[in-house]
Amino acid sequence: MTTWLNMSLQDGASPIMEQLIFFHDHTLMIMLMIITTVMYMMTTLLWNKHTSRFMLEGQLIETTWTIAPAIILVFIAMPSLRLLYLMDEIHNPTMTLKAVGHQWYWSYEYSDFTKLEFDSYMIPQEENQTSTFRLLDTDNRIVLPMNSPIRLVVTAADVLHSWTIPSLGVKTDATPGRLNQTSFSINHPGILYGQCSEICGANHSFMPITIESVSANHFINWISSLSE
Repeated sequence: MTTWLNMSLQDGASPIMEQLIFFHDHTLMIMLMIITTVMYMMTTLLWNKHTSRFMLEGQLIETTWTIAPAIILVFIAMPSLRLLYLMDEIHNPTMTLKAVGHQWYWSYEYSDFTKLEFDSYMIPQEENQTSTFRLLDTDNRIVLPMNSPIRLVVTAADVLHSWTIPSLGVKTDATPGRLNQTSFSINHPGILYGQCSEICGANHSFMPITIESVSANHFINWISSLSE
């Protein structure tokens, strides 16, 4: 999760998020080179004379500053398109999780198991403990196995919501009457936090998302304990 004065992205908890961070750094380096070049040219213009009897036309510089941006855009567009296709790909999921947005809480359904569904509300501030995070922890966490491709199906029961986990690189709109799907895989065990990222009403900021990533054996034991 993000921390105080964190100026960078959250640590990636999925392969897609790690790729997004690499792409972010790649684009920032290109922007740094562009800014450096523009600042150098502005500085030289300020300190040099603005007229030259030898400079009647500049075919070379005109060609250069037309072709160079096109080449730079190709270096940005190619990895961006690759990532877009990777994010849309659904790889033979081991299980499916359905998330339904309500005003103002989330409902979850494990579609591969019989009658395994629950509501997830934010823990009220007066019930917070020292081990919980204010406005981020929920009474019922989503338990998912790590290193397993998960298919997420998202919809809403009333208004627009958005199911978002920044450290997974997942942000899917929840639209009434429509099913949106995405997929992700969690790299390591831990607790991941997210929030609704669509302005859905007065209590929009009070419907967090909490995922508990566990090993496959722990997940099977959790499923078995709920079935008993």
